[in-house]
Amino acid sequence: MGVEGMNMKKGISPVIATVIIVAVAIAIAIATAAWIMNVWGTISGGIEMLKIYPDSKIYDNGTVVLHIKNDGSATAIVKKIEVVGIGVDPNPTGDTHIDAGKDGIIKAKVGQCIAGAFYLVKVYTESGNVYQAHIQCIPS
Repeated sequence: MGVEGMNMKKGISPVIATVIIVAVAIAIAIATAAWIMNVWGTISGGIEMLKIYPDSKIYDNGTVVLHIKNDGSATAIVKKIEVVGIGVDPNPTGDTHIDAGKDGIIKAKVGQCIAGAFYLVKVYTESGNVYQAHIQCIPS
C-alpha cells in the first residue's frame, strides 16, 4: 500500500460543526440575556405584579374591600381605586404600600352599587400600572 492509501484522517462533517457552533452561540446569547435581565432588575428596583384575590368585596353602601397580593419584586404603592360605572376613590386606606411577596387589605369608598351585580374594579399604582378584576356587589 502506498502513502496515498494510508491517509485515514477523519474529522467532523461541516454540517455537524455548524450545528455545534450555532448551539454554542445560542447558549451564550441566553446566558447573556439572563445576566442583562438580572442587572436591569437590580438597577430598576424590580417590578410589581398585583393579584386581586376573589375574596375581595364591594358592599352596596359603596365600601370596597380588596385583598391584594404583590407577586413582584418591588413594593407596590396603590394610588387610587376605581369601580367602573360607580366612582373613584383617590385616597384608598389600609395597606396601600404592599411589599414584594406580601399581601394586604385596601379599602376604598365609592358610590353605591346594586347587590348581585358584578363590577370592574381597577387598582392604579404609583408606577403607572393598572390591575383589574370583576367583583360582585353584596349587601352590607
